[in-house]
Amino acid sequence: MNTRYSLHKIDSAYEFTFSPAEYSYFKYGDKSYAEKFAKELFEGFLADHQEILDTDQEIVVLPSPYMAIPTASNFLCFYFKKQLDFYLFQKGKKSSIISKINRNHTYTTDYGNLSFEDRKNLIANDTYYLDKDFLKGKLCIFIDDIKITGSHEFTVNKILNEYNVNADFLFLYYAELTNFDIDPKIENFFNYYTVKDVQDVAEVMLKPSFQFNTRIVKYILGLESSNFDYLTSKIKKEQMDHLLELAISNNYHLIKEYETNINTLTQTELNYGY
Repeated sequence: MNTRYSLHKIDSAYEFTFSPAEYSYFKYGDKSYAEKFAKELFEGFLADHQEILDTDQEIVVLPSPYMAIPTASNFLCFYFKKQLDFYLFQKGKKSSIISKINRNHTYTTDYGNLSFEDRKNLIANDTYYLDKDFLKGKLCIFIDDIKITGSHEFTVNKILNEYNVNADFLFLYYAELTNFDIDPKIENFFNYYTVKDVQDVAEVMLKPSFQFNTRIVKYILGLESSNFDYLTSKIKKEQMDHLLELAISNNYHLIKEYETNINTLTQTELNYGY
C-alpha cells in the first residue's frame, strides 16, 4: 500500500478551509497549533479511513527528514502520535513507534519560494538514511504539514525504493495544494501570513508554547546585525544558549552566511564565563 491523505485541499488562492494565521505561527515554533492541527488531522483521517488504522501491523510514524533540529512537522508528528496512541490503547493494541529519516546536509535557501524542479534539485544533493529492516512489514505513516509541489513525497518514495523497503506507506498532510494553476510560492504566503518580521518572531518566541524548529533557527541565524541584535535583546538568555547549541548540532557554524551571528552568540556565552 502506498496512499495519501490530506485534511485540507487548497484549490483557491484566496479562500481556505484552515487558518493561514495559525499556520504561520505553527511554522515559527508555536507548538499549541501543532497540537491543534494534529488533533484535526487525526480526527479527519479516522473519519474517512478508520479501516487503515484497524490493522494488526505495527505502526511507525515519521516526520519529514531532518538532521539534528526538528522541523515544524516533527511537532505535528509528535502530537499526531499522541492521538493515535490513545486510539490504539482504546482498541487494546500496541502503541505506535516514532522514527525518522536522517539527513546529512542543510541549506539556506527559502524552500517556500521554489518550484517543484528547484526543490527536487536542491534536495537531490542531500544524503539520507533509514533503517529498512526496522520498517519491514510495518505500516509507515509519513506526516508533513503541507504538500505543495510533492517534492517531499517524491524524495521519500525515492529513498524507500532505493532501500527496497518492504512495508505499507501512508502520507498524511494537514493541507495539500490541489489546484496546480496556483503558484507554489503560495507556501510562503502561508508561512509569513502573521509572522512577517523580526518583531513578530520575538513575540512568538516569548510565548510559553514556543519551541525552536529548523525554520526559525535558520531565520535568526540569517538576520542582518541590527535585527539580530534587536531579537537577542528581547528573548531570554536560555533561548540564546539553546539557539547556539542547536546551530552547532546542525553544523550551521560551517555555513558562511551564519558565521557572524553564531560568533556573536559564542561571544555572549564566553562573556557569561562558559
